[in-house]
Amino acid sequence: MSTTKKLRLGPLPKMESTKLTFGCPAGLKADLDRYAELHAQTYGDAVDAATLTPHMLEAFMAGDRGFKKGAR
Repeated sequence: MSTTKKLRLGPLPKMESTKLTFGCPAGLKADLDRYAELHAQTYGDAVDAATLTPHMLEAFMAGDRGFKKGAR
């Protein structure tokens, strides 16, 4: 694990999952693949974009103030 840099998305926890399929622009897929590569270098566990995406969405929603206010 690299100690020189940290990513906003830390090591991934184990979790139960449900399959969800969606389309995204090719540029976004390329960015997700690059992020997955950097995540693997940083934390030492090989991971792909499909595995990272739910964690990224969860982090995004947790930080969205408007969503939090609407959920109350």
